[in-house]
Amino acid sequence: MSILSDRTRLISSATRRGGGRRSVSPPIERASTMLSDSAGTMRDPSLGPVYGLDGGSAAQALRQAIADLEGAAEAWLVPSGLAAVTAPLSALLRPGDEVIATDAVYGPSRRFITRWLGARGVTSTFHPADASADAIAGLITSRTRLILIESPSSLTFEVIDVARLAEAARARGVLTVMDNTWGAGLAFKPLAHGIDVSVQAVTKYAAGHSDLLMGAIAVKDRDVGRQIDGTLEDMGWHVSPDDAWLALRGIRTLPLRYAEQARSALKIAHWLAARAEVATVLYPPLQTDPGHEIWKRDYCGAASVMGLVMKGGDAAAAERFLDGLSLFGLGWSWGGFESLATHETGQLAHRLRPPALPGELLRLHVGLEDPDDLIADLERGLGAWRGG
Repeated sequence: MSILSDRTRLISSATRRGGGRRSVSPPIERASTMLSDSAGTMRDPSLGPVYGLDGGSAAQALRQAIADLEGAAEAWLVPSGLAAVTAPLSALLRPGDEVIATDAVYGPSRRFITRWLGARGVTSTFHPADASADAIAGLITSRTRLILIESPSSLTFEVIDVARLAEAARARGVLTVMDNTWGAGLAFKPLAHGIDVSVQAVTKYAAGHSDLLMGAIAVKDRDVGRQIDGTLEDMGWHVSPDDAWLALRGIRTLPLRYAEQARSALKIAHWLAARAEVATVLYPPLQTDPGHEIWKRDYCGAASVMGLVMKGGDAAAAERFLDGLSLFGLGWSWGGFESLATHETGQLAHRLRPPALPGELLRLHVGLEDPDDLIADLERGLGAWRGG
């Protein structure tokens, strides 16, 4: 049989034969206690989960679907996208180690590195958001144990040559963990590009309906996997069977939603880039974006979230813009079916090297609404921006 596309494989895993007469999706099993037929089989994992923390049918099916999507030997589920980042870092770093990450890393990930890991003897170095792979590799020291990669980065969407950086890290005995929420395990395959651990917020695109919190961790190397598995076991992290079932339902339609939202996002990005009120649209699929060439070479799709740098303005103007919108919701997330808008200038102050932007920074997530309706809504928002 020919190699199936991601779109087909995510469906065919549900319709695969050999399980007898059954529902398309596995049942939701709400259970803490798992019963066995005999004392001798109580600890036998081959017969199924021995306790509720191991996860029921929906969680096991979702883990397999994510592992298949990521090209992984194994995948795990954790309670949030942040936990998907913090669990591997906790598992793989020890006192005296150093972790390198982008200055534009997701804010809660930065907080964990500096506050929680820092208090436990792990030092950190944050490289410039626009640093090349070679420049990042040049920061590796004898204490560097791990590089946390986020590409495109949060808020300003800088793109890294991931394969080149992964190769350089591996040559120096340094592990790599990549937050691939933007690529969703679909548009970019970190493990195929040499990354040791691929993580993503299932909360976003995989679940797709803004109704649950979850993260996923995927690895090829079983030795690395054993360290992560042991940490998850020790910390007792678990996802509910209901959330696992919802995420499994969402991931079946991931390729269609992801592609459709990207088409709308690109149309809107082009429209915004031509507006007099806008200085820059930060979106790698745009030819004018600094990361476009790497994105074009390495990615087969794009997320529908982008940065919008205005020409001047202030916090009051940004609030007028947001309040002038009626179709874009006001909330901090992305990857769901609905469009969202936020004001992000304030978050840049947490960086060691804040970018010198000519105006306020907004973030837009484009959902499944008609893009022409969203453009009309943005026109209203820009009118409110000017109205001050």
